[in-house]
Amino acid sequence: MELEERIGDVYGKAMNLWWLGYLAQKQGDFVTAINYLQPSLEILQRLKSPDAEKVSKIIAEVQEKVKSKTVE
Repeated sequence: MELEERIGDVYGKAMNLWWLGYLAQKQGDFVTAINYLQPSLEILQRLKSPDAEKVSKIIAEVQEKVKSKTVE
């Protein structure tokens, strides 16, 4: 991700964060997933990317998993 920042590939950075968040979610590490997905969402919203909606939905899913895990 450092390379993306240096060359100004903001979209690439957002995609990498999204992928890392996805992987963390699949491993059940929901806090880490949110920590990657949230900045990805912010970048994609700034870029007015249609992918922002997808990331927003994933964040909502992860937050639901966190809530259901807390209730148990």
